[in-house]
Amino acid sequence: MTETTLFDTPAPGSDAEFPDLAHYAQRAYLEYALSVVKGRALPDVCDGQKPVQRRILYAMHRMGLGYGGAGGNVAAKPVKSARVVGDVLGRFHPHGDQAAYDALVRMAQDFSQRYPLIDGQGNFGSRDGDGAAAMRYTEARLAKITRLLLDEIDEGTVDFIPNYDGSTEEPRQLPARLPFVLLNGASGIAVGLATEIPSHNLREVADACIALIKDPALSDEALFALIPGPDYPGGAQVISSAAEIAEAYRSGRGSLKVRARWKIEELARGQWQLVVTELPPGVSAQRVLEEIEELTNPKVKAGKKALTAEQNQLKASVLAVLDAVRDESGKEAAVRLVFEPRSSRIEQAELIRTLLAHTSLETTAPINLTAIGLDGRPVLKSLRQLLTEWIAFRQSTIERRTRHRLAKVLDRIHILEGRQAVLLNIDEVIAIIRASDEPKAALIERFALSDRQAEDILEIRLRQLARLEAIRIEQELAELREERARLDEILGSSAALRRLMVREIEADAKAFADPRRTLIQAEKRAVAEVKVLDEPVTVVVSQKGWVRARSGHEHDPAGFAFKAGDALYATFECRTVDTLIAFGSNGRVYSVPVASLPGARGDGQPVTSFIELEAGTQLVHFFAGPAAATLLLSNSGGYGFLATVEHMSTRLKAGKAFVTLAEGETLCLPSHVSGHSGSRPLAPATQVCCASTLGRILTFDLTELKLQSGGGRGLVLIDLDPKDTLAGAAAYTRSVRIEGIGRGGKPREETLEIRSLNNARAARARKGKLADLGFKPQRVMRVE
Repeated sequence: MTETTLFDTPAPGSDAEFPDLAHYAQRAYLEYALSVVKGRALPDVCDGQKPVQRRILYAMHRMGLGYGGAGGNVAAKPVKSARVVGDVLGRFHPHGDQAAYDALVRMAQDFSQRYPLIDGQGNFGSRDGDGAAAMRYTEARLAKITRLLLDEIDEGTVDFIPNYDGSTEEPRQLPARLPFVLLNGASGIAVGLATEIPSHNLREVADACIALIKDPALSDEALFALIPGPDYPGGAQVISSAAEIAEAYRSGRGSLKVRARWKIEELARGQWQLVVTELPPGVSAQRVLEEIEELTNPKVKAGKKALTAEQNQLKASVLAVLDAVRDESGKEAAVRLVFEPRSSRIEQAELIRTLLAHTSLETTAPINLTAIGLDGRPVLKSLRQLLTEWIAFRQSTIERRTRHRLAKVLDRIHILEGRQAVLLNIDEVIAIIRASDEPKAALIERFALSDRQAEDILEIRLRQLARLEAIRIEQELAELREERARLDEILGSSAALRRLMVREIEADAKAFADPRRTLIQAEKRAVAEVKVLDEPVTVVVSQKGWVRARSGHEHDPAGFAFKAGDALYATFECRTVDTLIAFGSNGRVYSVPVASLPGARGDGQPVTSFIELEAGTQLVHFFAGPAAATLLLSNSGGYGFLATVEHMSTRLKAGKAFVTLAEGETLCLPSHVSGHSGSRPLAPATQVCCASTLGRILTFDLTELKLQSGGGRGLVLIDLDPKDTLAGAAAYTRSVRIEGIGRGGKPREETLEIRSLNNARAARARKGKLADLGFKPQRVMRVE
């Protein structure tokens, strides 16, 4: 039974003529996805190249554009890039010429690759985003380091496969003598997969390979000591901790904090300027200038009539410390961004902190070690796996190279032994050749030669029959037999093979290693310090989420006016340095600095104008207070935990997931446990009161709950019946107030004092006692 391929033509009238569309689309998309993953976007762990890069390098090698001569130190003359692109497209890569040229350009840019593989002549672009000149103007040849990729390609080291039309062959991989997948890294987006492998220092990677060859059980700590982190082409500084870097290398995925490097230049009369000399990966001087322009001359956002308070605040904070910025980059300095302070009295640290916090001078560099492994599958790998698989590939390469060389040595020994046999009887050989009709058969019979040896004797030149030739043959045979013994030892001993690998890696590292460019030094991430005057303020929140801040405390809530159909949700007496926390119906929390809230004139602004709320999500609760304030968070499913305002605060406008809610569960009113209420300290609560919608009440010690800084679902507060839900939970010291709905839909409330609460006292997660409240509880609140 033959297997039907995707493009087989079915017989007319058969059921297969009308295949199931979903099945066909699925198979077609999978084939397309596989083609993109393996044929375009992801590098191979063996040589670190994508197919287009590999084809460009191999085509240039065939064109003789590498290094040759004695010791491989003579550079070929460069040729037009258009000629290279034409050869690549015609023989190996039937895609667009611009795509091939873009790949060639990237391999020639010293700011894109840590070790450029192509030596480019002409304009190959800049890190500011300037494109390369057209391929008819630029010229290219292979860089010297490409010898590590191509020198062994004709020594039987790798498999060759037919090209796209079967007219010639191309290598499946290049016989890389070092793991270029780490040296130059890679970046690509496939279908459902992506890769972001940073570049590394050659000396460090070589040392790590040697250490793993000598000790495959090398500990992670020792491995990460040899490779402490990426080494970007543009230098810069990695400020992430060693633990964060190690975790990214261990899992294969993560992100590092990277910042620019700078120096302070002292000028005349006490003046000074800040000069940035190295930028993080992917950041250009032009991008930084555009960000500064956006900060100092902001544009009104779409849908807005004026600049937002945040834009005005950023503009003021930047202009307070920065007077001018210039890009003085050029041939003498690849990167030179000059920042002039507003005044020489400005603190240097303040200017640096402001620039780092608001521009790409400090950014995040992703790590995603996804590559096509030895088994041909694209997989996320750890640093150890990348190195281990490359070592296995290199070992296989050396074995194949050795077998290939041994076959040639044995063939040459065989030939020379035949010549040696006939040179002792040269007159007889000549006589046989002159007299015999079939000299080949006669020579084989007379001297017991093989067919290969007899053929060689017949093709030998007369001048090679001189007396000195016998001496040369004897010398060459001795050398070849010595080499055969050495090759046999390599193939017969894994220890000898490993020693050879180590020697070759050390020699290559000595030839091409250079000092590390990127400084690895842990630092705290720069945070812009907005100077806010610490004053008392009352935050007023409406039921529909409109917010405003009124100076001072002890205002009468009855005096606040709201839009038609809106009413007061709550007032919070706090300070201007505090934070407003908004709780979403999906369990996410959003934070807004109190200092950024509008004044008390008018109706204020909706909280949604300060945050980015997900579609379908509503804000259900609010709280404003200091970072140290502790809240009791609970949900209708009967679970709860403690958390501080600091735990819930985030710089992201999209907020962060904090309270885990099961399907159908809602968030109950948060309860203030400890901290400050306005200018006066709030007595720390010691007890917790839970009330269910069916009227069950349970109280227990606050110490039975735990503080969860990362949020979550929490612990069971009260054991609920299947049809019961938690109305609320409040921390208290003496009394709580329970609010709900009575008969006729009238709002009701009941204040329970310490004596009544003690009657419902039990351990956490018990059912509690049924209370005769006369209404259905909806909220539980602390009474101070």
